[in-house]
Amino acid sequence: MLERLRNTGAWIRELTEVSLGLLALAVVLQVLFGATVPFFPIDVVGSVVEVTMQLGSEGLVGLVAVWALIALFNRN
Repeated sequence: MLERLRNTGAWIRELTEVSLGLLALAVVLQVLFGATVPFFPIDVVGSVVEVTMQLGSEGLVGLVAVWALIALFNRN
């Protein structure tokens, strides 16, 4: 049972890494080719900016939330 939980945790970690890689790729492609990237129909840079502005408007709570997410992601 414990091994199954470890496998699930590893699978989720790998999926998160792939998702972050795709997000980074989408940002780079949108910067290089403009807002109309044919195979990324959403405005990735605009979405990242919007999330950053929302967290920034929350002040200390937003900083704590970002810190918690980074801590969870960097955990071994």
